[in-house]
Amino acid sequence: MPHPIRPGIIASGLLGAAVGGCLGYFIFFWIARQGFYALIIPPGLLGFTAGLFARRRSTALARICGIAGLALGLFTEWKFDPFPADGSLLYFITHIHALNPLTLIMLALGAFFSYRLALGRDPESRAT
Repeated sequence: MPHPIRPGIIASGLLGAAVGGCLGYFIFFWIARQGFYALIIPPGLLGFTAGLFARRRSTALARICGIAGLALGLFTEWKFDPFPADGSLLYFITHIHALNPLTLIMLALGAFFSYRLALGRDPESRAT
């Protein structure tokens, strides 16, 4: 059943997404300094906190977060490892196809988790 678009749910979800996205961005670089590569963390945390703050299920919010999660993943990867030929974001975006396959998989999974986790839950569905 489609869920109606409620501005309050979207607004609180976007606030959560901003908090989670920023937190995930800094956690990614902290983990990278430890020697690990966790590109799924920023978009995943964006979606998780969006769903947590929204407190209701919203497919519109989930779609927004899926796109925002992909954008955050790309931005994070660009800041972490820009191309040596040209460090600009525009060059990076136009040469995404040249990224490592593992990076592309992590970007796709990050966008998926951002979408899925931002869906949240319906309080009525937990009545059992």
